[in-house]
Amino acid sequence: MLFILFIIYSCTESTANRKVINQPHTDSLFVKGLLTDPSKTPIVKRLSEQQISVLKNLIYDQYTLNDTFPYKDTFRIFQWDKIKKRLALLENLQKYTKKWLVLQNYKNRNGEAPLVKVYKRNNYQRITDTLGIERYQSIPLYALNDTLTPELYAHDGELAEYVEESEKFMKVKPVYTRKKWWVPKRYIKQISDTVVFKKAIFVDRTNQNIATLERIAEGQWLIRSMNPATTGRHAPPYAQETPLGIFVLQDKKIKMVFLKDGSQETGGYAPYASRFTDGAYIHGVPVNVPRTEIIEYSRSLGTTPRSHMCVRNASSHAKFIFEWAPIHATIIFVLE
Repeated sequence: MLFILFIIYSCTESTANRKVINQPHTDSLFVKGLLTDPSKTPIVKRLSEQQISVLKNLIYDQYTLNDTFPYKDTFRIFQWDKIKKRLALLENLQKYTKKWLVLQNYKNRNGEAPLVKVYKRNNYQRITDTLGIERYQSIPLYALNDTLTPELYAHDGELAEYVEESEKFMKVKPVYTRKKWWVPKRYIKQISDTVVFKKAIFVDRTNQNIATLERIAEGQWLIRSMNPATTGRHAPPYAQETPLGIFVLQDKKIKMVFLKDGSQETGGYAPYASRFTDGAYIHGVPVNVPRTEIIEYSRSLGTTPRSHMCVRNASSHAKFIFEWAPIHATIIFVLE
């Protein structure tokens, strides 16, 4: 007897920087194994967002926001519906994904990405693809039938699934866009097979807040903090928006030193910085020279985008994330 199962999944995201591709998982491992002996191929039960339980159990309890909180003459929220969708996605992918990858090219350390077939210059006078992803620090994405010239760019730090590989390329599927591409191997870091993503950080650009969550069992997540944050702003030629996407925590610095705009002179530092894409860190309140001591809090947190690309927090909350979230085992979701 043949058991036939149809599984359709879509993840939608409103985004200014890139287009989310919605498609059925007709190429997934679920479908590929449908017509085998069911006694040898276990059926994987997928979780829906309604089956995701999110309970408040704070570890960090300073400056905590409510689910709905006042801002000026309106209200802001934590978008738990979107958060649950992404947690369900992460849980379902981990049921069958065997190899996780991080797409990497911080400061073009793995080589400047080749020009895509169609490119333009943005307001910062930098080359981008048709979706607005900049060439600098990006990863080239090649169509499955053409490995000579890339079609698009991917952000540094994007989480992707391994599909297969050739001598020089690896076929991957970025989790955010759910489309397969060939990527030169030098732009890829494979995460240890033993890693299970149990910690997630959600940055909300619309509501200027941040939440950290921890998985304790299948479909069960605990809220560890709910705080105000400030994301990147569009202000050429230096400040940029925090990009939307699904990223892996890649690096940490107790002090992330930054330069004054347009110069090589040190402008100060940001404490307890956790990098997830390009030069974007989750960090504490910036300390401008000549000051040296850490600033705990700023009244601008949770108001309007002010950063160059980073996500500002209270410094003690940035320290909490710095100590709580492991590198290459923590996922950062940036949503609208």
